[in-house]
Amino acid sequence: MKVVFDTNVLVAGIVAEGLCREIVEIHVPEHTPILSQPLWEELLGVLRVKFGLHADTLPLLGLYRRLAVWNEPQRLDPPACRDPDDDWVLATALAGEAEAIVTGDDDLLALRHYHEIAIVSPRRFLERWHSPG
Repeated sequence: MKVVFDTNVLVAGIVAEGLCREIVEIHVPEHTPILSQPLWEELLGVLRVKFGLHADTLPLLGLYRRLAVWNEPQRLDPPACRDPDDDWVLATALAGEAEAIVTGDDDLLALRHYHEIAIVSPRRFLERWHSPG
């Protein structure tokens, strides 16, 4: 399944134990991550500025980058999200023909879907696509 993993999910999965760590370590490789330069730069910036981490010291980031299908999203016109910065997540998903966006961002979650793309929380992602049985 093609999935955009929002920056907040990836950062939480890298810097903390818990649900997002499970997603990053176990479930990201089971899917086709969709990525774009704006999202990659945001991810690197957050890790560097907020946590003092650099991509070259995080093997998990290298794996994510290699697994990802990259695309070049176009700016949404008109904007679709109440936070204009989140439009890059939507645009990346749209350009990459993603089936889902996994995010903890309330501005994106409030949309519930964009075109045919489901927008779900990390918990909902696991419940919907990774339930045992």
